[in-house]
Amino acid sequence: MKHTGILLSALFLLPATAQAADLAWNGGSSAPTIYSASPVSDWSGFYAGINGGYSWGTTINNPALAGGNVNNNSGGWSLGGQAGYNIDMGGFVLGGEADLHWANIGYSENPAAGKFEAKVDAFGSVRARAGVPFGQVLPYVTAGLAAGHGTASITDAANVTTSQSATHFGWTVGLGLEAKATDNISVKAEYLYVDLGTQSYNGLPVGNRDITQRFSVVRAGLNYKF
Repeated sequence: MKHTGILLSALFLLPATAQAADLAWNGGSSAPTIYSASPVSDWSGFYAGINGGYSWGTTINNPALAGGNVNNNSGGWSLGGQAGYNIDMGGFVLGGEADLHWANIGYSENPAAGKFEAKVDAFGSVRARAGVPFGQVLPYVTAGLAAGHGTASITDAANVTTSQSATHFGWTVGLGLEAKATDNISVKAEYLYVDLGTQSYNGLPVGNRDITQRFSVVRAGLNYKF
């Protein structure tokens, strides 16, 4: 009987103890707040923004001008904008982005015929993006197709300029880091390698040229998520 009484007392005390522990865990609230299944930051949605940066690379001018080189160091600036869409899968973000830039990326040299210049006036890309978010920060890789508008010109001793233009097509690959300042505003830093391929520029006083544009881009940007 003594053991039976102890056992019955324990059985009655257990629910009361569990209920008291539950109240203490919840802090007296009807809805527990210790754990939330929602992610710290949601990257899903449309966004658009602006960016600017610096570029350096190689402009191939073939055949070489008299006294010049086939491979020439190039450089310059770019300024433009981007728009895209992300899908946050909870631990993995997949998206697509398109961008367009005004630019002045190229090189110049001075052969006997005058000043020769070859540059990229504008370029853009359509790329896929993929990354693994760490709360407010999203490191990502990106790759896709690229296109650009190029100009080749020669300015003679009389300051008369003859120019030709062409559209280049190629590819791009890179990586970046984007961080949220607020739920809707984020800042990013990005590196891209852009290969715009080779196009022919015909009808120049220095003869027909096959010009290849390849360059790296380092840029910073600002995005707004809708």
